[in-house]
Order: sequence, then structure tokens, then C-alpha cells
Amino acid sequence: MYAPGREQDLRWMQRAIDLAALCPPAAGAYSVGAVIVGEDGTELASGYSRATGPREHAEEVALARLAPDDPRLTEATIYSTLEPCSQRSASRMPCAQRILQAGIPRVVIAWREPSLFVVDCIGYEQLVAAGVIVDELPELAAAAKFVNSHLPGME
Repeated sequence: MYAPGREQDLRWMQRAIDLAALCPPAAGAYSVGAVIVGEDGTELASGYSRATGPREHAEEVALARLAPDDPRLTEATIYSTLEPCSQRSASRMPCAQRILQAGIPRVVIAWREPSLFVVDCIGYEQLVAAGVIVDELPELAAAAKFVNSHLPGME
């Protein structure tokens, strides 16, 4: 499993934050970036919210760029600027569930999802309960939030 030192985690999260800055702002959605890093420390895939459509989440975009059965996923780490969602509208699979289905053993986030759109996001808890290692980088939370300054309370 890819589990580097904190310095590398910070570098990959900064890459995810840079991707989040590419998101077209949307009044009803966060701007999020995600990077999947393989066991050897190379980027396997990346994405950001709304990169390929108005309803796509960053993790969803990044995972869609790899085959669902790509064996590298079982040793990868996914960096996401925001806690993976635990619920979605309509019939879309939540990102926490997508990560579990992909078999990714480690998730790194910059901040937990506030109660702006979902009263109680439990993506973090769902991942941990399933045995996934979840690390948080609070020192980059402000940068991840800044990308969302188009939303109320994120200024």
C-alpha cells in the first residue's frame, strides 16, 4: 500500500487542491480534487468535480479513468480535498462506496464535509468501519476550503 511520509502526502494533497481550483463553480456543490497514487508513488489517475459532467464528483472522475478491476487500486491511496460523500441524490453511487468497491486501502483528505448540503456526512466513518485507513491533513484544510469560497460560509 502506498503510505509515504507526511511530506509526500502534503505534496499529493496540494496536487488535488490545484485540481479542485479547475472546477467550474456551482452554487449547489463543492469544488473537489482527487488524485489516485499507486504503490510505487506514481499518479494513476486524477479528477475534479464536474470535469466530465455537471454531476460528477472528483473521486468518481478519477476512478472512471481506470478499469474497475485494475489490480493497482488494491495498493493505492486516493487523495481527496474533501471527505468522500456518503450519500448522493437520485441513483448515483456515493464516493465512499465507490472507493470501497475499488478496494483502495488508504484515503487522505484535507477536511471533513460540513453540513451545508448533507446534514451528517459519514463517508469517513464508513471507510474506517470497512477497514480503510483514513488520514486527514488539517494543515491544508484552509486551502481546500478556499477553493469553495463561492459557497456560503466558506469565505
